[in-house]
Amino acid sequence: MQEPTPGTVTVFSTPWCGHCLRLKSRLDGEGIPYRDVDVEQVPEAAGFVMRVNGGNQTVPTVLFPDGTTLTNPSVATVRARLAG
Repeated sequence: MQEPTPGTVTVFSTPWCGHCLRLKSRLDGEGIPYRDVDVEQVPEAAGFVMRVNGGNQTVPTVLFPDGTTLTNPSVATVRARLAG
């Protein structure tokens, strides 16, 4: 469904999720580029999130350029994963 964008993480989120807002704010503060996908507006994104989270629609779910995902990671974890 969602192909990773080269060099950019994709954050699957909702506009009302506090954890999502905090992660995106911290990514902005660190200058880490990301693509934001609202799972309430993009049904196939919601399906992707459910597949990678054992049937749960848990956000934020982050898709990395290498195709791996993490659920509700810290910005430090995202930075470390991107650093390799």
